[in-house]
Formats: sequence, C-alpha cells, structure tokens
Amino acid sequence: MNSETKICQNCKKDFVIEPDDFVFYEKMKVPAPTWCPECRQRRRYAWRNERILYRRNCDLCGKSTVTIYSPNKPYKVYCTSCWWSDKWNPLDYGIDFNFRRPFFDQFQELQLKVPRISLLNRTSINSEYTNHSYNNKNAYLSFCVFDSEDVLYSSNLWKNAADCTDCTMITDGGTLLYECVDGENSYKCHFCSFIRDCTDCYYCYDCRNCQNCFLSYNLRNKQYCILNQQYSKEEYRKKISEFNSGSFSVRQQLLKQWHDLMKNKAVHRGVEIERSVNSVGNMLFNCKNVKYGFDSYNIEDSKYITLCLDTKDAVDSYHFGFGCELIYESHALTHDYDLMFTHLSYDDSHLKYCDSCHSSQNLFGCVGIKSGSYMIFNKRYSESEYEMLKEKIIEYMNKTKEYGEFFPPRLSPFGYNETQGQVHMPLAKDELLARGYKWEDLVPGTFGKETLKPEEIPDTIKEVTDNILKEILYCTNCNKNYNIVKSELDFYRRENIPIPRMCPDCRYKNRIALRPPRRLWHRKCMKPGCTNEFETSYAPDRPEIVYCESCYNSEIA
Repeated sequence: MNSETKICQNCKKDFVIEPDDFVFYEKMKVPAPTWCPECRQRRRYAWRNERILYRRNCDLCGKSTVTIYSPNKPYKVYCTSCWWSDKWNPLDYGIDFNFRRPFFDQFQELQLKVPRISLLNRTSINSEYTNHSYNNKNAYLSFCVFDSEDVLYSSNLWKNAADCTDCTMITDGGTLLYECVDGENSYKCHFCSFIRDCTDCYYCYDCRNCQNCFLSYNLRNKQYCILNQQYSKEEYRKKISEFNSGSFSVRQQLLKQWHDLMKNKAVHRGVEIERSVNSVGNMLFNCKNVKYGFDSYNIEDSKYITLCLDTKDAVDSYHFGFGCELIYESHALTHDYDLMFTHLSYDDSHLKYCDSCHSSQNLFGCVGIKSGSYMIFNKRYSESEYEMLKEKIIEYMNKTKEYGEFFPPRLSPFGYNETQGQVHMPLAKDELLARGYKWEDLVPGTFGKETLKPEEIPDTIKEVTDNILKEILYCTNCNKNYNIVKSELDFYRRENIPIPRMCPDCRYKNRIALRPPRRLWHRKCMKPGCTNEFETSYAPDRPEIVYCESCYNSEIA
C-alpha cells in the first residue's frame, strides 16, 4: 500500500496519508480523514474549555454552581452532585433516528436536551474551582490536576504535587514549586523550566539532579552554582543572600536574566524524547512507535496524539489516557477501550459519536449516559437490534459523508476563544467564524474596578498586610481585575515571594510561551561544524541555540 496525497477539505492544503495510517483505518473500519492533521487538531481543541469558569444556577436544584458553560449557553447544566445523582434519567431524552435528516443535526438537538455536567471534578475536597481534575485537596483555579494537594493557579499536575503555585506540566511529584514548567520530582524551586530531581533551584533551565543552583542552565549533578560557575557552600549562600528575593523589582530583574539565559546561552535539545523507540514528536517519554506525538508518556503504536498517558493504539486524539486502547478522533477520555469520535467520556468501551457518557458500553450517538449499554440516541435496544440499527446508521452516514470524522465545530458547546484552541492555535474572531467555529463575546472578567494600583502594592512581601485580601488588583498585561486569596498570600509569605502584578490567566500564558509549540520544523544543528538536520519543535526563526541529539548529549553530559 502506497502513501496518498489528499487536499484538506477545510484549509485546502495538501496532506499525506501514510500506509500505516490506512492499516489503522481498516482496523477501525473507518474511511480516511478528509481534513489535514493540523485542522483535525484544531477541531478537537475547540471542544476543550479547560479553564474559563462561570457561575450559573443548576437547572435541577437551583443552587449557584461553578461551571464551564456561560449563562447564555443554550444547554441544561446540572451541578456535579445533581448530574451524578439518580434524580434524572438520560433515557428520558431518547429519540428515534430519522433517516431523512443529517446525523449531526439530530445529534445537536439531543445535546440541547440532555443536561450537561457543570464541570469535571471528582472525589476532591475543597476544590470547587477546578476542572478536568480528580482526587485533589485544597486546589484552587487549577486544571487537569490529579492526586495533589494545596495547588493554586496550576495546570497539568499529574501525580503527588503539593504546595505548588503557578506551575504547568509537573509530572511524578513536585513540592513547594513556584512558576515552574515541565518539572519532575523536584522540591522548593522557583522559576525553573525542564528540571528533574532538583532541590532549592531558582531561575534554572534544563537541570537534573541539582541542588542549590541559581540562574544556571544545562547542569547535571551539580550544586552551589550561580550562572553555571561553581562556588563553595559558604560562598554560594553569601552571594544568594545578597538578592532580596522577596522584592518584586529584584524578581523582575532576575526574570529578565533568566529569559536571556534561555534564549542566548542555554543549549536546547531539538526534541525531548527519552526512553523511547521509533518515535517522532516532542516531550515523549517511555514511548514506542509513536509518530507526531506531543506531551505524552507510556504510549505505544499511536499517531497524531497530544497530552496522552498510558495508552496504546490511538490516533488523532487529545488529552486522554490512564489505560486507553483503540482510540480514534476523540478527546478527554480515561480508562476507555475502542472509542471513536467521542468527547469527555470515562470508563467506557465500544462508543461512537458520544458526548459525556460514563461507565457504559456499546453506545452510538448518545449524550449524558451513565452506566448504560446498547443505546442509540439515548434509546435502549436489544443487542441484535442495536447492532443492526448501528450498521444501518453508519451506512446512511457514509452516504451523507458524515461518518469517519470528529464532530464538526458548530456542535462544540464552547466559543473557540474559551478553549485551548485559542491558547495553542489562536485565530482572529472573523477567521474563526468564517471557518464555522463559534465565538463567545461574554467571557468572564471585570475591568476598572481596582482598589489598588500595581505601583501601590508594596515591593516586598514582608511589607504586605492582610488588607491585600480585601483589595481588587489589575493586571499590568491585560488590565483585567484579579484578587489575592488567603492560601495564596500564605504561600507567598512562606516562600518569600512578592505579590504578582499579572492576573492568573496572563501568568499561565507566559508559562505556555516558555514551552515549544506542538509542531515540528526541519532545521540544521547550530553547533559549529555539525551538518546534521533533524525535526524539532523550535522553528528556524527562533533565537534559541538548538542542537541535534548527538551534539546536545556531547555538550551537556
């Protein structure tokens, strides 16, 4: 079987379908996609409102609840306790499939009838303002956080994080971390990126098994280093004591130095792929036969995947895992087997074109099913009836050219600007609307209500009184108002951190900007004399010093 070049039906650019792609499509019994990989990823991004929260009343109990659905959305929204309760039955909304109408039009009508869960936040304590999260305690405005405690303004903390504020992509443990990105098993570090097994490191990049290092980069098994220069323990402590780390003005100077180090002095590995075999992408760990994968761990035989854990045989899917297998064109799944074209569904098997279904098997075109089986459009059938009707609908959808792709953008419950799409693949409102995506004009945020200006905030944390908890601040980047909560102030005082002058959303976007995008470019190694060429997540026009794998290893080891 040969490769085949197609024209994307969305952006009209050429894309290639490889022979191994066709093998997977045949195994899943689906036609080849008509959209290119980039457009397919944008379409999945459009379904993930991860961090834009609203307040609206539960449509069952009437209580005010935190939710990812703005009050002007045309859905029934139930608070988490009501949605998981036995007070309603998703089968009450079942409809017969009409073979004279498009599948997606009928599915959209079902979406509008069936209640939606306010947000995904299970088995957590004192963690009301979290989403896509599980088994946490004292988490606030944090997203995609699992098995963690005392976490503020953070995202994608996957295991045993504690006392972390403003962190992103912390895996396999982290404690007392502040403004850290891509960290693993580290303790008491501030403003660090790509660190592993580090302790008491500040403003460091790409350091492993390091202790007491400051403004340093590309270090291995070091301690007491400043600007990569070795000091004695006494000399190091004396020099560090000269920095008033509790001062906002001092921290701003250090932040600028750190950014300059990462851009102009640190050596950047072309891609971060470790303990992996036959794999292409970036930030891949313990992977085998993964192509075009990003931010994924323990993956096998998969392609075009993003943010995936513990999965095998998955293609074109986003933010899923924890034991998934045979997954195609889906988003937000855990513990699932044989799912296609499905959104936000946990602990399922054999689902197609489903939305928010849990602990179920053999569903087609269902919304909001809990512990169900052999259902189509929320109606129950016998096993033989189900199989017969399912195949008949698939045949019909093939004729209408609806089968074989993820949900069209118009079915997404969110405006694109509410989703991770606008974070990772931003587009202007007019262009998005022209492409069939939605836009939400009423995103939350207040402006002009500040009671304390940035220049009026004390420079050092020691000067800050509890009165700061009563004040309304405004962001120096986007001018949006924000406030300081008690647990946050306690953390700043313990760790000698000044009050931030930017809102949590802008701080999050700054951390994302530190990470290479989820794309690959072809470029040459920048080490003098090396002629190697390779795929990398660093675009050729970026300022960083980027080396091929062999040059990076020889330079850093």
